[in-house]
Amino acid sequence: MNDLTKELVAATSVPVVLAVLGRGESYGYDIIRQVRELSGGKLDFSEGTLYPVLRKLEERGLVETEWRKAENERQRKYYRLKDQGRATLETERTNWNAINNLLQNLWNANPALT
Repeated sequence: MNDLTKELVAATSVPVVLAVLGRGESYGYDIIRQVRELSGGKLDFSEGTLYPVLRKLEERGLVETEWRKAENERQRKYYRLKDQGRATLETERTNWNAINNLLQNLWNANPALT
């Protein structure tokens, strides 16, 4: 996870997973791959990080799942956003943009921090 703290990874895991699923349905290992690629390798979810988040999203009714046979004949669990998940993704996007704007304003107001 490079320089990202455990606290930051934990705080961002739900919006990150929702955002990945907002791009289209996916399965666990592919979500991990997308996060790694899209973060330029700075964020590398482990299975132990990802699957509890996916379970929580499923329990909250934000995602639906479907088991399918992969090309290698193994079963894969696919995750897709439900309407409530899309609404939550938009709320998360608004909240994170507000936090980002606040931090940018604070950092820009204090050049010693940049």
